[in-house]
Amino acid sequence: MQCQVPDVFPVLAAAHKALLSKSRESLTTRTLHSELVYNCSGSKHITESLKRCGIADDTQYILAARFDASDEEMKALEKLISGTEIDLSELETRADQPKILKQYKITPQELSISTLPEAIVCRIAARDAL
Repeated sequence: MQCQVPDVFPVLAAAHKALLSKSRESLTTRTLHSELVYNCSGSKHITESLKRCGIADDTQYILAARFDASDEEMKALEKLISGTEIDLSELETRADQPKILKQYKITPQELSISTLPEAIVCRIAARDAL
C-alpha cells in the first residue's frame, strides 16, 4: 500500500479539527488520536475512516502523530515502528495519487485550480457541513 498522505498540511488541518472538537467536548470518536485518523479520512463513517487511514497488514508507510508527547513517549513510539524514516518533503512523491483522488472524490477540474493537499483540506474542513 502506497502513501495516502501527499503533504503534512491535511494532517495539520485534521489535527486542528480534532483539538477543536476536544476543546468543545464534541469528539466523534473515543480518543483524540482516533479523531485525528477520522478527520484525515474524508468519510463520515468511523469504521470506514479507520480502515482507510489506519494501519493494515499491507501498510508500507506510517505517518505517526502524537498530541502533547514527551521526548520519552516519542522515543517509545519510534521503537514500535520498524523501517526507514523519510523526510516529510518526500510524501508527495510517494503518495498514491489515483487512490487519493478516488478516496476524496477529487476531480481534474478541481486540481486545475488548487493543489491535491488543498483539495483534501477543503474536504476535511467541510465534511461536517455536507
